[in-house]
Amino acid sequence: MTVSLEELKRLMNTVEDENLEFKEARKNYQFDKLIRYCAALANEGGGKIILGVSDQRPRRITGTRAFAQPERTRAGLIEKLRLRVDVDVLGPPEGRVLIFTIPPRPVGVPIKADGIYWARQADSLVPIAEEKLKEIFNEVGHDFSADFCQGATLDDLDPNAIESFRKRWIEKSKNTALAQLDCNQLLHDAEALVDGNVTYAALVLFGTRKALGRHLAQAEVIFEYRSSEASGPAQQRKEYREAFFPFMMIYGIS
Repeated sequence: MTVSLEELKRLMNTVEDENLEFKEARKNYQFDKLIRYCAALANEGGGKIILGVSDQRPRRITGTRAFAQPERTRAGLIEKLRLRVDVDVLGPPEGRVLIFTIPPRPVGVPIKADGIYWARQADSLVPIAEEKLKEIFNEVGHDFSADFCQGATLDDLDPNAIESFRKRWIEKSKNTALAQLDCNQLLHDAEALVDGNVTYAALVLFGTRKALGRHLAQAEVIFEYRSSEASGPAQQRKEYREAFFPFMMIYGIS
């Protein structure tokens, strides 16, 4: 993305809002502050932060010496924000201008910096309000895996698969206290059980073959090999109806 000098002049005549920020930054600008502004702009639908232009109208180009290696700065922003940030460097006679273009956040995914989800409020940055955060997280729709599976019980879950999960969780978290939890508490802590109810996530992860056939009959992978497009029986056919952890145990996936 390339912003021309003409486009910059047009932007300078517009009103600064949630999607547009100007900073003089004559000598330098803090990278951490740039990250926070980029996060806020992404959360507000994307926009631009322009360094080297006064923020009060009528605006003028002041030039900036911030971020002598803009591509390195861009790479740092992409690494921190996990967003494709673009940077344009303009060199009008009045001085160097940097224009960072930030895309909108993904659906259902607010962007944070320094552990905070940022938003614009007038000329300031503020944490996103809790209600707004809930709205963002709810954009992705209903989470089927968190629903209770009517009629499913602990007997529908493979105890060996649960122990395999426990072992991996301990290895990952280094929390040896997990070894002392009974099966019920372990699954509650993992939110596979909620108030004693088996979730669909629990079935997908630990369900027995019989339980999947009863409660998730559509959860099956069929592999067929055919040497041609001709109709008729396949030369090879394999049906897989296993939950995640039992599948890894059966096929020796570490």
